[in-house]
Amino acid sequence: MGTATMRFTIQNLRHAGAFLAGLLLGASSIRAAEIDPAAARDFWSLRMPRDAAPPNVRDDAWPRTDVDRFLLARIEAAGLAPAADADPATLLRRVTFDLSGLPPEAGEVERFVREPSRDAYEKIVDRLLAAPEFGERWGRYWLDVARYGESTGKERNYAFPEAWRYRDWVIDAVNADLPYDRFVREQIAGDLLPSRDDAERDRHAVATGFLAIGPKSLNERRQEQFAMDVVDEQIDVATRAVLGMNIACARCHDHKSDPVTQRDYYALAGIFRSTETLYGTSTNRGNRHPSGYVSLANGASGTNTPEASRAMGVHDDRAVQCALLAHGDVGQRGPRIPRGFPSVIGASASHAIPGDASGRRELADWMLDPANPLPSRVEVNRVWLHLFGRGLVATPDNFGRTGLPPSHPELLDHLAVEFAADGWSVKRLVRRLVTSRAYQLDSRAAEAAKTRDPENILLSHAPMRRLDAEAIRDAMLSASGLLDLQPPHGSAVTRLGDGPVRRMGTDRREPAARKRSVYLPVVRGFVPEAMELFDFAEPSLPIAERDVTNVPAQALYLMNSAAVDAAARALARRVLDTRATDRAGRIRWLWLETLGRAPAEAEVHRASEFLDANGGPLRAWPVLAQSMLACAEFRCLR
Repeated sequence: MGTATMRFTIQNLRHAGAFLAGLLLGASSIRAAEIDPAAARDFWSLRMPRDAAPPNVRDDAWPRTDVDRFLLARIEAAGLAPAADADPATLLRRVTFDLSGLPPEAGEVERFVREPSRDAYEKIVDRLLAAPEFGERWGRYWLDVARYGESTGKERNYAFPEAWRYRDWVIDAVNADLPYDRFVREQIAGDLLPSRDDAERDRHAVATGFLAIGPKSLNERRQEQFAMDVVDEQIDVATRAVLGMNIACARCHDHKSDPVTQRDYYALAGIFRSTETLYGTSTNRGNRHPSGYVSLANGASGTNTPEASRAMGVHDDRAVQCALLAHGDVGQRGPRIPRGFPSVIGASASHAIPGDASGRRELADWMLDPANPLPSRVEVNRVWLHLFGRGLVATPDNFGRTGLPPSHPELLDHLAVEFAADGWSVKRLVRRLVTSRAYQLDSRAAEAAKTRDPENILLSHAPMRRLDAEAIRDAMLSASGLLDLQPPHGSAVTRLGDGPVRRMGTDRREPAARKRSVYLPVVRGFVPEAMELFDFAEPSLPIAERDVTNVPAQALYLMNSAAVDAAARALARRVLDTRATDRAGRIRWLWLETLGRAPAEAEVHRASEFLDANGGPLRAWPVLAQSMLACAEFRCLR
């Protein structure tokens, strides 16, 4: 069994485990006849967020923001105190990776360490938020949730040569700080929104690639089964991405724990059955379900201008009502269900679907209705997760009864209300959080905190976090001087056409080998080794939080990979080319460039001894450089 298959299985087992855990914890099975709408809406995630005044704290001089007050009140109530502030070098490395996915350069570290004022820090934050690298970093988080992939996967794996357009749309939208509600609306119903001109119409069309890029079982013999599987996958990604609810569980029966019925599911299914999904794939033998593409007027997708005027996406088809399928079996058709939305979530009654429309535009309106309590909470929680290592809700894709309740419910609601009131700006939310004092704490825990709060749920200190696969690879390329920050044109997958994929790798000689990792091909079943080894998200599932493992294969890769060896040799050449004329100066530069800090005196001494013991500079420096790239501190944030 391959690693990707194992990870896919683990994800399914995790969902099954969460369900069983919910039953053991007393979450009872909910049937249609038993649902009390008023009682169902009393569950914490289905209640409207209410903004509470920040609590009073004993140490009134410590907080810098309202976020700090909410956290400090809980810390003090537990008889603990916050850790000291992080040192300037640690803080700079943390915020630079968090906002750009890249390390700070040696010169940046030295400048900030000399003048580590709050004003200097906030200027760095603003620069990082405005840089194109922000969209590449934070766009990748959404691509995980959107289960971005460039092939169908499953039994007959056909390439999606136009999937890259959706990837670039996401990156551009994040860099433009497209309001989150608009960001979601364009992906669900962009083709149905008004456009100023052809260029905007094209961008809207590309955005609907969100619904088209999922895995497809092209080997399925039954047309109706294939169609309903596509619908199920679209319901799953849309509801988990936006609502944090696994509504697709109601395909075969009423949801076992949440107030969602089979009728609710098939009401949503009718919306997507009234939608044509256009994903490409050729008519080669073996593909039982080829598809066309969405036509683009200008062929524009925001950063690249493609040669072909086509994209993956959706558009309205003939409006239908979907039959309720007993046990989800296409051979057991029940009554037809009018298109609509789960009745206990938000203001479903106020979004009637016209008889001749699919209902996707109304679906987007319902999802983002001010009376829907979920979208702002779900997105705020994901942003918190990426900055603090753990969501305020520790099950970020499950806000249902089998998920965990929030650790700081008042803070979550405060941020959710502010997020919506502030125009759904993700950049301003990120800025608000990284300028809090809580974000800037040292990662060393006090002994009392280790005993009373061993999982650091109260956030009395910063969490230690391992970098994700993209940041590890990009940091190596950056330190070695090999990284090409210019976004590529298209994807290596485009060259494959829309036929079957038999093998896909990343050749070091290819231009893409020096691009940022977000631009590497994501072919289902052929994820690049550097990504898969370090827990890249399974591209067939919506993933809000990646696994973090520490396995021998990772160490073996860092010691033996040709890509790591090439980066180490290039880094060694940079060391020898620095303006430093003595060995100590070169060692200092190497530490600053790789670990974001100056070496301790003992480290300079040990590095010098190593260089003396291992021959001349052309032999010893590459080995020392590789040891820096392979060390635990390089791939972790303190």
